Amino acid sequence: MIDLDRFIIGFDRTLRTLFAPAMSARPTPGEDLPESEMDAATREHAAALMRVNHTGEICAQALYQGQALTARNAEARAALEHAAHEETEHLAWTEQRIQELGGRKSLLNPLFYAGSMAMGVATGLLGDRWNLGFLAETERQVVEHLDRHLREIPREDQKSIAILGEMRIDESRHATTAWEHGAGELPLPVRGLMRIASSVMTRSAYWL
Repeated sequence: MIDLDRFIIGFDRTLRTLFAPAMSARPTPGEDLPESEMDAATREHAAALMRVNHTGEICAQALYQGQALTARNAEARAALEHAAHEETEHLAWTEQRIQELGGRKSLLNPLFYAGSMAMGVATGLLGDRWNLGFLAETERQVVEHLDRHLREIPREDQKSIAILGEMRIDESRHATTAWEHGAGELPLPVRGLMRIASSVMTRSAYWL
């Protein structure tokens, strides 16, 4: 059963994630680097890539909040809540960078948030082993996604590269933490469906 206090806190986090500016306790990676000269098309492409990453962080917030709501073990819940906290910092970094590049956040963020929250709650109900397994697999796929974006982001955009690089370090650590807390390996079909869902989000957020 979902604890009422945790539900209220989760609802508050939902509102802040979707409608309030994200805040970071850590400095934004690359904030001391000079802004590079980019033509309009290059800047637009960089902003679209960072919009995708921002939407990914919106999804991560919803996913981990949903999982934490239904996690049964206190250690598993703590691991999920810690991951969600660092994802909030990633949310702030990507949001700031989108603004600097003259872009906008995805119009589909509320839809992706709702879907990810539902997925997180459902996963948590399966038990902590699979809850953490979902966390570990999510982070593994996020690391692969960030590797692709680090190859694709314009070389001139060193500020975005610094942000993505720091995010990759955090995401890799989240996966390791999940394994250390007893995550189970998800079945191959489930991992495949996760990749399909990620691809839909990535393609949609790039344009919308």
